[in-house]
Amino acid sequence: MLPDLTPPDLALCAGFLLTAYFIRGIVGFGSGLIAIPLLALILPLSIVVPAVALSDYLASASQGIGNRRDIHWRSLWPLLPFMLVGVLAALYLFKQLDPALLTKALGVFVIGYALYTLSGLHPGRIGTPRLAAPLGGLGALVGTLFGTGGPFYVAYLQLWGPTKAEFRATASTVFLIEGSGRLVGYGASGFFTRDALLLFAAALPLMGIGLYTGNHVHTTISETNFKRVISLLLLGSGAALLLK
Repeated sequence: MLPDLTPPDLALCAGFLLTAYFIRGIVGFGSGLIAIPLLALILPLSIVVPAVALSDYLASASQGIGNRRDIHWRSLWPLLPFMLVGVLAALYLFKQLDPALLTKALGVFVIGYALYTLSGLHPGRIGTPRLAAPLGGLGALVGTLFGTGGPFYVAYLQLWGPTKAEFRATASTVFLIEGSGRLVGYGASGFFTRDALLLFAAALPLMGIGLYTGNHVHTTISETNFKRVISLLLLGSGAALLLK
């Protein structure tokens, strides 16, 4: 399918990937949340999700997990069994559900997340393992289906009130563990097709350029305004997926 894309479509895909990893270079996450809905406007999710999962895993590994002493193990351990259940459930659904339905569901999720971010709501600090079941399971489920489960993990970790160093180290560890499970599952289920691997190979140089540029850029935009810009981009991509 990839060799059949027109030059404008290829240019759009390249622009989407470059933008996603440029933003990840600035804020440290979010490449899948941005790239996958945009790429899904042109390519099937069955190609996009495994390819971006591979490139995201390399990005996470390259950025590292920080100081291992900063990992907040009390919040991490309860997540693990529910992450496994979420990955297995998503792999089953990926094979059973109609691709068009999955695309619409992704559009609804992206719009919902964008509206939540724009609302400025925050759950506050609770710090309880009981929320590991819904948030860990949903994070792995949505992450495996759509490659965008990060918001659930971020919300869960923020409930523990970690320091910046603890949050970064723990979140990176979560993404690496969940990413490993997803990649094994995609491989075992036959999702790493020729087109998915071609997209991954094409994404590699764009990922490198985006991450390097984002890491070295100096922006004067505030964090609040930056989130608003990203949320508006997600609203647009989500609406386009629903109309696709």
